[in-house]
Amino acid sequence: MTTTAPTADRVSLERRVPPLGGFSLTYLGIELRRKLRGRRILLFIVAFPLVMFVIIGLPLRDQPLTAVPLSQGGPSVAAYIMVSMAMYGAMMSATQTGAAIGIERAQGWSRQLRLTPLNPVVNVVVKTIAGMLLGLLAVVGTYITGAISGVQLTPAQWIATGLAGWLLASAVFTTLGLMMGYLVPGEGAAQITSLAIVLLSFLGGLFTPLSSMPDFVQVIARFTPVYGISQIARAPLTGAGVDLLWFVNTVVWLGIFVAGAAWAFRRDTKRV
Repeated sequence: MTTTAPTADRVSLERRVPPLGGFSLTYLGIELRRKLRGRRILLFIVAFPLVMFVIIGLPLRDQPLTAVPLSQGGPSVAAYIMVSMAMYGAMMSATQTGAAIGIERAQGWSRQLRLTPLNPVVNVVVKTIAGMLLGLLAVVGTYITGAISGVQLTPAQWIATGLAGWLLASAVFTTLGLMMGYLVPGEGAAQITSLAIVLLSFLGGLFTPLSSMPDFVQVIARFTPVYGISQIARAPLTGAGVDLLWFVNTVVWLGIFVAGAAWAFRRDTKRV
């Protein structure tokens, strides 16, 4: 005689998809604490922009950036460097956040996450938000240092430069880091992206004004992903107006990195 267990007593092996794909503030907090414990990350993302501003920018706080004198509300060269250094910190934070996926893949953490109901896209979103918050820490820290050291800007300039540099740099360079994180295993992704950010910063005019560079470098700079966002972020200081090509540059590079990250993500999903 064969008996069948009641349906209510059967154990369902199906995984329930959690709300919002598994996104939670707890998971975000864990990811953020992991990054804050990394001394090397904090050194390059937070401390390095501050030190560079103090060394390079602080001695130029009395030198006007434009024809408008400082006494009449004109910005100083130190303000220009402050914005650039804050952007550099945000860019490093964004790329290192994405590149950290390469280490997790090598350690098998990505495979473990695939066994949970957590949506892989949500995992990427959580890492992106954590990277943006860390980048915001670099921006705020650099701006506080600038304000204490005597950099004077209007409230609109403080807000516009800070938000533009932080948001645009985070959006563009997080996708670059994600693409490299899915393409290059282990710590190689972080090393490659760090070197790429330094080179792109020099070529894109983040550290040195393009007007002081050779003509051929100025031509190359206009095609780098740093050029558009740096020009947009510093436009409130120069008062020279906004060029549509800056936005085109930013959108095109964002599209390239998003497409590359999506392709690399699908490729990694098939293998893992």
